[in-house]
Order: sequence, then structure tokens, then C-alpha cells
Amino acid sequence: MPAKVEIREMKRSSFLKGLLSVSALSLFGERSARAASPSVIRIGVPSVGVGDRPKSGGSPPSTVGLQGLLEEEFKADGIKVQWSYLRGAGPAVNELFANGLVDFGFGLGDLPSIIGRAGGLPTRVLLAGGIRQNSYISVPADSSVNGVKDLRGKKVAIFKGTNIQLAVQRILEANGLTEKELRSINMNTASTKAALVTRDVDAAFGGSDYLALRDQGVTKVVFTTRGGDPGFLRHSSVVGAQSFIDQYPQATQRVVSVIVKAAKWLSDHDANPTPVFQLWTKSGVQFSNYKEDFQASSLKVRSSPLIDEYLTSQYKRAIRDAKRFGLIKNEFSFDSWVEPRFLKEALRAQGLENFWTPHGPDGKPKA
Repeated sequence: MPAKVEIREMKRSSFLKGLLSVSALSLFGERSARAASPSVIRIGVPSVGVGDRPKSGGSPPSTVGLQGLLEEEFKADGIKVQWSYLRGAGPAVNELFANGLVDFGFGLGDLPSIIGRAGGLPTRVLLAGGIRQNSYISVPADSSVNGVKDLRGKKVAIFKGTNIQLAVQRILEANGLTEKELRSINMNTASTKAALVTRDVDAAFGGSDYLALRDQGVTKVVFTTRGGDPGFLRHSSVVGAQSFIDQYPQATQRVVSVIVKAAKWLSDHDANPTPVFQLWTKSGVQFSNYKEDFQASSLKVRSSPLIDEYLTSQYKRAIRDAKRFGLIKNEFSFDSWVEPRFLKEALRAQGLENFWTPHGPDGKPKA
């Protein structure tokens, strides 16, 4: 074979090998990209709407669900979003995490998430997901109970394992009582409402959704944290499974970014929250009850996704109190539990780094 022909054949062979290599790399890249995206994103929500409807309101994560923002975000990728609204609240979300059946807990209360972490669940706190929540004490309308101190010896419904339980412990302690001095009963929200109507309990701790019973003349509210000490307020966060975060960091980033987008939308309605409350009524909670619950607070402040000094101090205190009240065996580091990089990137990408005002440990805006 002449030398020139041989050289041409060698070049042609090299070209074909290179083309095959490029094709193989391209195919590998496509497969890797597909492997880097989940087929489904599973969301655990620690609440249900009135009448067990699969809806909730009152926070940025619940707004994401009501507006279908995650479905919109991942539709083009063919990624499904699976929502689980749970009557068992926080403890039920922990069960899903423990069995590898959920990727994110949306608005998971401080106490249940702390119990899960203390029990070994590999989760990470990604951003705030419903902070400064109020607590109420409801009693039958004709009850002689008029305040916290009147609860001694009474049959009181408490949804244990949820963030209301820690608030109850603090409220009782501030009034010279302990849970042992009550006849406390563990009841979920729906059962508690029924028990108040039938007078099977003397009192119940709960949230703003209990206000509807008062409006019907069935109960009266004898205590609320609304407008009071910020140390009595309840908090929630968005918690992610460590395995999902490690395997799908890009999808995790997009989930966090969508929640931040919802928080911005809520905050933009701070001066006129009517559209927000109207949206949240899809959960079955009345417009007037949301309006009353938020009347002494800022929608923008309560929608903040920031893990600032106030929220950090509240979670650290919650960890200490959970140990002190015998709800967990061992304390752990809150700082090592938080994974802030996704929130930081979402704020940067959306130009919101200075949109929400950080608050200090005392719950007041930082100068």
C-alpha cells in the first residue's frame, strides 16, 4: 500500500474512533443528566385542611402547594411531585422520613423535626417554613376556665409530638404549672375539635383553625400568644432528607428557590394580604380567622425564609427545652443540622439578599 493511502486510512480510522468516542461521551452525559434528576419529588406536609382535604395554608410552603408552583417548575423535566398531607402531623412526617418515603418535610414543626434528628433521622434544615405561629387555648363557651392557671386538674387536649407541645410546656411553666398537673390527652386536631363540641375535654391547645368554633358560639378563647412574648411562638422549617440532597443537589436547589419565590409573593402582599388569605381559605380555614391571626404581626416577617439569629436562638432553645422536658434524650448541634447553601443561592439568584430584615435573638429587627 502506498504511503499516502496508508496515511489517509490511518486518519480516517482515527476520525471514526474519535467520532465514536464523542458519541459515547454524549450518550453517557445524557444518561448521567437523567440519573441526576429524580423521577418524583415526595413532599410530606404535617397537616390537612378542614374535613381532611389535602390542602393547608398559612405559610410559604403551603402556598407552594396551593399555587402548584413545584409542578410548574418540574413539568418540562417530566418530574412528578407527590404530596402527602398527614393528619398525624409532624410525627407522621418523621415516620415517612424513617422509612425513606419522603424527600422533604414542608413546614415541619420545630419539636417533631428535633425529635427526628435526635432519634437519628438524617435530615437537614434548609430554610424557615412558617415562623412565629400563634397558639390558642379554647374551652367550651360556658366553661368556668378563664385563663391558663384555671387548667389545673382539667382534661386538656394536646397534640403531642407536634410543635404545639413545646409551646404548651413553656406557657404552663410561665404560669406556675406543669403538664403533670393537668389531665392531658393526646388528640389530633380533628378529634380535638369534636371533643370541644361534645365537651369531652375541658380545654384544648391549638392554632387559628380553632377560631371557627368560637365564631359558631361553641367555644371561647381564653388565651393567645398573639401580640405577646415572641418566646412563646411556634416555628417550622423546610427539612430535606440528606440522601436526596446528596444525590440531587440541583433538584434540591430548585425546590428551595421555588419556596423563596412563594415567600416573596406573600411578602409583597404585606400591606394588602386579602389575596393571600383568600388563597389560604382553600384549606377550609375561614378568611376572618387568618385575618385575625395575622392582625398583630407582619405577613412579610412571618413569611421570611431566613434562618437568622432569632430563629437560630429559638431552635437552640427548643433543643434544650425538649431535653429539659424529657421529650428527647440527648441534645445536638443546631448549627451542624442546618444546610444554608441552597437558601443563600436562592436569595442571590433572585436578588433578595437584603429583602427580608434579619431579627436578633430577642425577636426584634436588627439595626
